[in-house]
Amino acid sequence: MTLRLYDTATREVRDFVPLEEGKAGIYVCGLTVQSEPHVGHVRSAVNFDVLRRWLTRRGYQVDFIRNVTDIDDKILRKAAEQGVHWYELAQRMHHELDDALAAINVQRPTYEPGATGHVPEILELIARLVAAGHAYAAEDGSGDVYFDVRSWPQYGELTRQGIDDMEPAGDADPRGKRDPRDFALWKGWKKDSEPETAAWPSPYGPGRPGWHIECSAMARKYLGPAFDIHGGGVDLRFPHHENEQAQSRAAGDPFASYWLHNAWITTSGEKMSKSLGNSLLVPNVLARVRGVELRYYMVSAHYRSMVEFSFEALEEAATSFRRVEAFLERAGGTEVASEVPDAFAAAMDDDLGTPAAMAVLHDTVREGNTAAGSAGAAQAAASVRAMLDVLGLNPFDFATTGGDDTLTGVVDVLVQGLLEERAQARADQDWARADAIRDRLKAAGVEIEDTPDGPKWSV
Repeated sequence: MTLRLYDTATREVRDFVPLEEGKAGIYVCGLTVQSEPHVGHVRSAVNFDVLRRWLTRRGYQVDFIRNVTDIDDKILRKAAEQGVHWYELAQRMHHELDDALAAINVQRPTYEPGATGHVPEILELIARLVAAGHAYAAEDGSGDVYFDVRSWPQYGELTRQGIDDMEPAGDADPRGKRDPRDFALWKGWKKDSEPETAAWPSPYGPGRPGWHIECSAMARKYLGPAFDIHGGGVDLRFPHHENEQAQSRAAGDPFASYWLHNAWITTSGEKMSKSLGNSLLVPNVLARVRGVELRYYMVSAHYRSMVEFSFEALEEAATSFRRVEAFLERAGGTEVASEVPDAFAAAMDDDLGTPAAMAVLHDTVREGNTAAGSAGAAQAAASVRAMLDVLGLNPFDFATTGGDDTLTGVVDVLVQGLLEERAQARADQDWARADAIRDRLKAAGVEIEDTPDGPKWSV
């Protein structure tokens, strides 16, 4: 079987052929850490986490880079509105993002670079573009530096647009631009309205990176001038990814071989966003369902399909996942199959076809239920666990990746202590004491299930 992926650059499903055999380099555009993450934000992280897990399962050594934008106009504006330092806001929102991704079992990237830590690499790339005639410093004294879109005939090839059909780039005052579509590589410091800490020295004067150049510089730093897959939300195709590709290739770098984009989670048919006022913050959603259930809801849809969010659909997904959990609890054991079913692998190789892969998962659960108590049930459970691992849905993973790890450990110790007391009471045939311990735990919201492998507890 060959993994095939839909390349949004060529608009066709292509065989995945890495630049280096047995290895895969992936760069995913992460969030601008300006506010708390909502459900729409984290979908991209979940989708590309599944891609990473599947590539790893297929034997690839994966270098997975996911950046954060930790300084830009929005961060500066929101920090000023809140009366805090911009870097304080960015750091706090970065921690919020980390907590949200941990709660839904998104693996940490190989590295997570931030723009503020890579100013030297960004300035080096800008210098290459200026020397090649593809960028220029504005003559209006602003300190801005722009990419000259008309100097690069291939500009627009990623999204198949002509320059004259594009809207002006709205990232800086157009007065210093040769063409309104030229976009900012370096933004001069506005000393009357921006803090001094938001500026770095450069040959063009103090300032900070533009949004697009940072990703090109960081992708090159960690994956080299050419790498396999560049990903992100479909809303990043233009202008962000279009501009990334143009500036990197204009500087002489081949850049990404494949472009993958996930679709939105919408509410009332519109992209979920802060500006629409319809965002659903991850902690608020996790007050209604568990992290594993929210992830199951997201993974059930194909990554290129729009998802219209509703709590009804989320709760239906949660119920469906609980059936899988219940089967694993009845089947017992912890074995994970060394191979996933062929039909599951075929679905995943078909552009990460998670809906079809989920169907195989549930078919296997049904087969295991039918074979309850036999070796067939144990084999089905092992197969189910292997599939759940690929999808990031192994319920045992969430005990350590979601919520407060310290608190989880403390609760586990306390509950295990009571279970040991209950086991001793049962060994002494002190049934009243054993029942009292069970009732005490139940009153605290802890359910105990006696299994062939010993008692198991859940909240």
